[in-house]
Amino acid sequence: MVNVKVGETAPDFTLPDQDGKPVTLSTLRGRVVVLYFYPKDFTSGCTKEACHFRNAYEDFTEAGAEVVGVSADSQESHRKFRDAYLLPFSLLSDEKGEVKKLYGVSGHLLPGRVTFVIDKDGVVRHVFSSQTDMKAHIDEALKILKSLS
Repeated sequence: MVNVKVGETAPDFTLPDQDGKPVTLSTLRGRVVVLYFYPKDFTSGCTKEACHFRNAYEDFTEAGAEVVGVSADSQESHRKFRDAYLLPFSLLSDEKGEVKKLYGVSGHLLPGRVTFVIDKDGVVRHVFSSQTDMKAHIDEALKILKSLS
């Protein structure tokens, strides 16, 4: 059950990226953020999803959005995943699951796969959850980005 709803301010957090650099959500204000939670680096579904985000990355940046992925994997795993698939966006390491819990991202059998579109003021404009339709996360986020511009 997702805790963060459309119209609410996205909870702030700080997590390390794949290079160990701390990333704080509130420092990204002024840009739209597409924050996506995914289960695990190098699994087939997560790899497909990350590559869909990579392939549409130019569409996101042209819309003024920053894509950020979050999972419980280590910084080292994220770095290897990013490098293996040439991902142009940050992957944040939530090893203790605190941010996932804060956002209420959970799944029945697997860790949750949820995408949040957060506007320039830090307000959640869209929440999309699907464990199996990876491309829909990208399509839904792009559709919302077009409506925000």
